[in-house]
Amino acid sequence: MTAATLLRDVFGFDAFRPGQEDIVNAVVAGQNTLAIMPTGGGKSLCFQLPALIREGVTVVISPLIALMRDQVRGLQEVGVEAGALTSGNTQEETDAVWAALEAGRLKLLYMAPERLSAGGVPQMLRRIGVSLIAVDEAHCVSQWGHDFRPDYLRIGELRRALDVPLAAFTATADAETQAEIVEKLFDGVAPSTFLRGFDRPNIHLAFAVKDQPRQQILAYAAARKGQSGIVYCGTRSKTEAIAAALREAGHVACHYHGGMEADDRRLVEGRFQREDGLIVVATVAFGMGIDKPDIRWVAHADLPKSIEAYYQEIGRAGRDGAPAETLTLFGPDDIRYRRQQIDESLAPPERRMADHGRLNALLGLCEALACRRQNLLAYFGEESDPCGHCDLCDKPAEVFDGTTPVRMALSAVLRTGETYGAGHLIEILLGSDLDRIRERGHDQLPTFGVGKDWSRREWQAIFRQMMGHDLVRPDPERHGGLRMTDRARPILRGEEDISLRADTIKAAKTGNRIKTLVSEEDAPLLSALKAKRRALAEAAGLPAYIIYNDSTLIEMAQKRPQTLDEMAKISGVGAKKLANYGDAFLSVIVGEVEKLHPVRRKMAGRSEADLYDQLLAVQADLARGSDGTGKPMTCTATMLAKVAQLRPADMGGLQRLLGERYAERFGAAFLDVLHQAS
Repeated sequence: MTAATLLRDVFGFDAFRPGQEDIVNAVVAGQNTLAIMPTGGGKSLCFQLPALIREGVTVVISPLIALMRDQVRGLQEVGVEAGALTSGNTQEETDAVWAALEAGRLKLLYMAPERLSAGGVPQMLRRIGVSLIAVDEAHCVSQWGHDFRPDYLRIGELRRALDVPLAAFTATADAETQAEIVEKLFDGVAPSTFLRGFDRPNIHLAFAVKDQPRQQILAYAAARKGQSGIVYCGTRSKTEAIAAALREAGHVACHYHGGMEADDRRLVEGRFQREDGLIVVATVAFGMGIDKPDIRWVAHADLPKSIEAYYQEIGRAGRDGAPAETLTLFGPDDIRYRRQQIDESLAPPERRMADHGRLNALLGLCEALACRRQNLLAYFGEESDPCGHCDLCDKPAEVFDGTTPVRMALSAVLRTGETYGAGHLIEILLGSDLDRIRERGHDQLPTFGVGKDWSRREWQAIFRQMMGHDLVRPDPERHGGLRMTDRARPILRGEEDISLRADTIKAAKTGNRIKTLVSEEDAPLLSALKAKRRALAEAAGLPAYIIYNDSTLIEMAQKRPQTLDEMAKISGVGAKKLANYGDAFLSVIVGEVEKLHPVRRKMAGRSEADLYDQLLAVQADLARGSDGTGKPMTCTATMLAKVAQLRPADMGGLQRLLGERYAERFGAAFLDVLHQAS
């Protein structure tokens, strides 16, 4: 039977969606395949249909039990023999799957990636005649993605063991994730790759600056009462609070987050699939594998983590092709929170820099000057005309020539060595009379005080838009210091102008100031110290607070010790912890840590440490005697430490510690140092 016949007779479709047929043909032909398709673009059909044409069994690796069960039920409804081996099966269900496999009837076998860790799986799959592996949500192989599943790393090994073709599917489009998929699933050998268009023209896009965000969400839901929707929140507690507020306002709403019991989460998933008009208020834990076609709206109460995450999350709306709507709220606290998440991750610096770039791309969409869809599709490398179906096409943005303030800001970035965050730079531009400005000589810069025509709140919005245009990015290796990108240089040199949005600058609110642990200037360093603490704690299998508690890290971020001696004076850093962790945390603050003799390290932070250093310096001057011609002679580190600790008062005391020869060479000079210190 041909693919077109099966499409019509089994699945009931007269034609393929755009891009599907090419992918189906490649998979049927046994090519290793990577298909990057938008959420709701019909990925499942691209491996289900080839499974019916090819000989043998297709094993489908999928991350969610609920999604597997839905797909198995859907296939059985259209007469396809399919089954799933999951921890959620009853014994009868598992027996039925094995019976169908033994009889040679089963065409698709769904499995969770965790099952691959069980012994004997490759042998079992070879015995039942697996001829194709399909991997759904293939981006779960990416170690730095928020959907990372360690067991996905076993799939490449399974492909090699079975020696069968593999078809991988994902809606995540960024180049880094694609490269990880190719490396880990296909051993670095490029598969046939299909990148389908990312436009979802039925989805209306809208953004708004936060202004009483809970009321904004309630008003948005009220205008869509009775429609199924999702509200995404950045924290678990907020999901519960907004769900309660929606219920109070007369909506049918429930919350969902990763901290709930598994049974409670399954209950919400089941209700959402079955009930019309239910609103789920959730963290990103809710969504991967949600296959409800008639979600009419998606709202973000907080800014998503990246433009890819935004695209995936809004993609859950309107999968039936009917009109759907989205609203994303954003504000300065969101951005600070997302920056902090990136800075505290254990990813290498280059990955964190790229993540800041992804967040910048999302800010660019928030602050877009014209058609949202054009901006979104341009990020994914597609060109389009204005869509006429987003908030900026409905009502154009108010724009002004922002070249002058942007040049002022870029000049401040450059003249301070690209080592400071927006908070410090804004104080320079405003000409603030602050100790930290004067101590660093920044009140002498030509840019000091040049930005008084704009308020602090307006400058914050200008810097936010500069990040949205990707003119500056926080540098993880400089603890959040803004580094200029190549896109900024023509503007700074006067070769290009830039427009900014006046309406979002006016709408920007300082809001209720969130109480932060440290100043904005010290926050990126605190994040880096927390990331180091987490890495050490995970490696040692300890709770993070056992390494150092928060108050110790806060003091480190504020005082920024430059040496082990200064580190030893931080509250909570005892001798043992200094020995175990001092270098690791100091390296986060200063980069390379000065190498110290073990004897000197033990003295760090104690009063005799300074004496030891002075004695060492004096000894270096006299190593060849007072005239520089004598035989080289130096005391051991242990001898110097004893002098520093015991502080002999006269030559006799020195002779007893050092012996006559050393006392003769160094005694007088050592006594001078000791007398000055007493």
